Amino acid sequence: MKVKMVVHGIAMDPMSNSPVMLLKEVDGDRILPIWIGILEATSIAAKLENIQFPRPLTHDLMKNIFDFLGVKVPKIEIVDLRDNTYYAIVTLDIEGKTFDVDARPSDAVALALRTGAEIFVKEEVLEKSQVFTETYKKEKEEEMVGATEKDKEKLKEILEQLDPKHFKYKM
Repeated sequence: MKVKMVVHGIAMDPMSNSPVMLLKEVDGDRILPIWIGILEATSIAAKLENIQFPRPLTHDLMKNIFDFLGVKVPKIEIVDLRDNTYYAIVTLDIEGKTFDVDARPSDAVALALRTGAEIFVKEEVLEKSQVFTETYKKEKEEEMVGATEKDKEKLKEILEQLDPKHFKYKM
């Protein structure tokens, strides 16, 4: 089953100091965090904030080429999570025929934002991700050397109550 998602925002992971793309379920409350590179975060944030650059970024260039060739992008889909790596496909519609192209989720989402493509995540990926993020949280909590159990619990509560909008990544 595929779950329709929207881009909820870009946050900074305070533990790794890396950008995290947050996809939110359209008809639910689940959020899928995907750690991404700084360049992809910049591209996504620029589109979310409607920032125009004097020259096209890579994803803008791809959209311009697709428009010139008459290629449509009806959807992108995050299809797998293996060895802590997410996998995605971009569906291209060329004269009524569809083709799936392998992509990194961040590139697929950056392109979807520019083309108006729908964003989907397989249910199995959401399920695997919950196990992955819970394991990640547990590992990070265990790294908090010198912190008491009370301190760890207090920090966990604070982090769970944070709104991703407060960590919006801006360039």
